[in-house]
Amino acid sequence: MRKMLSGNEAVARGAYEAGVSFAAAYPGTPSTEILEAMAREYPRIHSEWTPNEKVALEVAAGASYAGARALAIMKHVGVNVAADPLMTLPYTLIRSGLVLVSADDPELFSSQNEQDNRHYAKFAKIPLLEPSTSQEAKEFTLHAFRISEDFGTPVMLRTTTRISHSMGIVELSDPQEPRVPNIERHPAEWVMLPANARKRHPVIEQRIQDLRKFSNTCPLNTMEMGDPSLGIISSGVAYQYAREAFPRASFLRLGMSYPLPDELVRDFASRVKELWVVEELDPFMEEQVRAMGIPCHGKDRLPLCGELNPDIVKTAIAKADTGSVSGQTLPGRPPSMCPGCPHRSMLWALKRSKCFIAGDIGCYTLGFLPPLDAIDTCLCMGAGINHAHGMAKAFGDDTPKIAAVIGDSTFYHSGITGLLNLAYNQGAALVVILDNSTTAMTGAQDHPGTGVTLQGQQTIHVDLEELVKVLGIPWVRTINPYDVKGARKTVKEALEFDGPSVIISKAPCVLLSSRLVSGTPLVIDPETCTGCKVCIGLGCPAIEFIEEKARINGLCVGCGVCADLCPAGAIGGEV
Repeated sequence: MRKMLSGNEAVARGAYEAGVSFAAAYPGTPSTEILEAMAREYPRIHSEWTPNEKVALEVAAGASYAGARALAIMKHVGVNVAADPLMTLPYTLIRSGLVLVSADDPELFSSQNEQDNRHYAKFAKIPLLEPSTSQEAKEFTLHAFRISEDFGTPVMLRTTTRISHSMGIVELSDPQEPRVPNIERHPAEWVMLPANARKRHPVIEQRIQDLRKFSNTCPLNTMEMGDPSLGIISSGVAYQYAREAFPRASFLRLGMSYPLPDELVRDFASRVKELWVVEELDPFMEEQVRAMGIPCHGKDRLPLCGELNPDIVKTAIAKADTGSVSGQTLPGRPPSMCPGCPHRSMLWALKRSKCFIAGDIGCYTLGFLPPLDAIDTCLCMGAGINHAHGMAKAFGDDTPKIAAVIGDSTFYHSGITGLLNLAYNQGAALVVILDNSTTAMTGAQDHPGTGVTLQGQQTIHVDLEELVKVLGIPWVRTINPYDVKGARKTVKEALEFDGPSVIISKAPCVLLSSRLVSGTPLVIDPETCTGCKVCIGLGCPAIEFIEEKARINGLCVGCGVCADLCPAGAIGGEV
């Protein structure tokens, strides 16, 4: 049976066919759909959203220790969060297959950096598989579990945005039966005290040598001989680009790109006249090829940043102009928060209070853009609270107005410890938790504050205000952000408080079916409008400015924020 699947759906199918029993993830583009497809299509697999990626990898490891095949899924920056357990897991005994999916994001379509997570495989000394089609995404998932068990190691399956979201025909197979879990005790291999870890380190080093030998005969690495005047070593989606650009060339296609198959590389290099390594982002394979004393081209002519494509590859290798598409260039359309988004009015209230606003990862990061201009820092999940605290401490008694904003899902992910630190060390910053009852930016996934699991079961519903109080914050208020005047008043009170303060801005995402915003779309009376542009300052996509007058288009959801702000009273219902 065949089926059209995205790369993400194919990974989920591969896990199902491999007899996986447990899967965990924190949502993040481009990896989100893997776990969603698993929960939707393969309910026999226990699938769960975890508060962060570190938890996801650790609970997957626990399932593996119990004898069940387990999968942990995250985007590339999520592996940074999971790096603590990842660096030690290879020291431990892997009873049943344990696979980590890292979905990298070349070109930064939805990420704060463009890191190349192939380095993590080398750093942790674990094998790395890179599929280049949806079919391979499924097959490589199966191979990953076999390799994990054959060599007793976690395995990284690395995808990229193009592989994750592109569709392809996938040949489906019958699934294996999940393994029956049981308790075993292996304290010498599972308790990583220094005395035990010292004994396990040589095991890792021998394993990587055994894996290198395996990679030289591994069926995932294939030599495709064509015209010997040009030889190309490549992997993942870069192989597809190179193959399209040079269909007659010779290729060494690496599905298992770490450990690099040294003998296979030497054999291939001896058969071709000119050798190229075509890969996106870092010269990960190229540096290893050069370290073997084999001359080659790669990042000396190919770009180091961003995605590749067939034209870029052809231009670099053939030194030819492929003919760029000419014609009128479409204007750029910057991303924007949705019409009626509750974050917009809260950010507006903070900006009007002349705060320095430390930001975080989420929809509200878009408040950085004009005309709101309401985000001053954004580093990684949970960093905003710590930025605000550190800045306030640096100023001491002369602290200016400093606030941090963080979404509810991001707060559960990695904001709790920052808020605890703020209280413990007697900081003086304001923290605004933008609670829209979902993980909105990645497609509205549930989290510990929604009361529902990924599989639709009712569960605990975190009382955010009580949690904040328990963490030691003495001044806490929950407000409705659509009440703009009330929001400004509360922000003023919080900033004047001598100590740490928290405002919980609570209103559901406008894209949720349970949203509070369900009003009648508003209109602007052109006779009353003075063209003052106060409403334009919200940056709402539903408000336009034409011929010196504001106008509301068909995107309006009737949240009423602009009507509250209009000094002329020109905004209301049907005129």
